[in-house]
Amino acid sequence: MNRAESLFCKIFLAPIIKKIFIKEIKGLENVPASNFILVSNHQSHLDIIISAFLCLPRRFHFIGQIDGFKIPLKWLIRSIYFLSGVIPLDRQNKESREKVILQAIKILKKRDILIIYPEGKRSLNGEIQGGKLGIAKIFLKTGIPIIPAALHGTFEILPPKGKLKIKKIVKVNIGKPLYFEEEFAQAQKIDENSEEYKDILKKITNRVMAEVAYLKSFHEENVYQFC
Repeated sequence: MNRAESLFCKIFLAPIIKKIFIKEIKGLENVPASNFILVSNHQSHLDIIISAFLCLPRRFHFIGQIDGFKIPLKWLIRSIYFLSGVIPLDRQNKESREKVILQAIKILKKRDILIIYPEGKRSLNGEIQGGKLGIAKIFLKTGIPIIPAALHGTFEILPPKGKLKIKKIVKVNIGKPLYFEEEFAQAQKIDENSEEYKDILKKITNRVMAEVAYLKSFHEENVYQFC
């Protein structure tokens, strides 16, 4: 999303989203003035709106899958992605996956924000799934800090294959930036096809997902206390 579109959403749409959905946001002070990679759990289509809310009015981009759509809907989705700056991803195509990494790197070098859901798809039960290695690959090519965030309540409002409910229950917990300085420096010295490099990718991915799970646990504990 370019700056003009983002500013429009900040002025006209953000107040509505906050009014009807968002109950609490913690950790906004952890969001840097420079660009970053925003990573969160993924349990609802509503996650996209909440994640975008956190980035307004700055320039930001999503990675959006296209392999779940059939022609002609697939063409329409591609057009929408193009207009809104979403990077299209065919998860079943290796060439597409590699192209997404290159486009994400290009976006970050332009100092835009990248929003990623490392789980790759929405959780069907609201629980956090394992993360894909793409987030780590992009990080090791750019060194741009990763901002972990946990979303709670979006699954209850709009679960996969469910109907939208209007409830002001969404809570967001934003963690501190993850720089992985040691892993980044180490990765620059070794072959990308080596087992050692792959181990670094897994280490970063697992740490990011663990951080998201940790942030989400605060919401779950609070919900339990008030039940």
